[in-house]
Amino acid sequence: MPEEAYRGYVYRLPELAHAYGPNVHLLADPVLLTQLARLCRPEVVQPEITYLVRDMYHSLARMVVAQEFPRELVHVPTRMRESTPRAVWSGEVLDERVRAVTVNIARAGMLPSQVAFETLNQLLRPNQVRQDHVYMSRQTDERGQVVRVSMSGNKIGGDVEDAFVLLPDPMGATGGSLSNTIALYKQGGARARRFCSMHLIITPEFIRRMRADHPDVVIYAIRLDRGMSSDETLRTGLGENPEAERGLNEIQYIVPGAGGVGEILNNSFV
Repeated sequence: MPEEAYRGYVYRLPELAHAYGPNVHLLADPVLLTQLARLCRPEVVQPEITYLVRDMYHSLARMVVAQEFPRELVHVPTRMRESTPRAVWSGEVLDERVRAVTVNIARAGMLPSQVAFETLNQLLRPNQVRQDHVYMSRQTDERGQVVRVSMSGNKIGGDVEDAFVLLPDPMGATGGSLSNTIALYKQGGARARRFCSMHLIITPEFIRRMRADHPDVVIYAIRLDRGMSSDETLRTGLGENPEAERGLNEIQYIVPGAGGVGEILNNSFV
């Protein structure tokens, strides 16, 4: 008789309680939070920051796939089958036939997207996995304040019909780059199965932008920073007073944040 224990099991994310709605997942993982706290320190530069980002995105990609992707029931003969007919493991695993696309939102998203791409290739059929590239840059005024986000080009390898589209971008600050990227995919008329954004840190402003522009996007983040909020707001629960929450300073950098992660990852401070 096949084993029944691994049929229909429930995967549970470690999450913080909040009031931002069901499409926002703030991960309560002590290992990831420890690594992220280390990454935010001023003395952490290359090569350590690459090791931290790579390791955190390995974990984040696995969590997102486990939570979002469908499963199928399999019966797997093991190496013990030669000695007994009972050596067949039965249980639910990820459905390897699923289509998946990961999007490199250059430049901070290059390493995270590559990690997600490698993870997907290990878990799914490689011919069902693709990595696209979108080139974004912030445009600032003379005060250094971000005034818009511009797209300078893209390399998109096909449609996203019925595909899970993963958008790994370390800092979800204003939401401009992500919103424009998702709009690029939607304008072709193809219907993705789901858009999932994957971040180290996000802000309340980012959540508000996604709710307004793309309420269907599922957001995953290791941390939410609202350090520019009033002391009174910081004493409230996450999302209980969302319009009063602030995580961006006057030039749209996250506070407490981690500084310019894209610049540090690439050793390119322009």
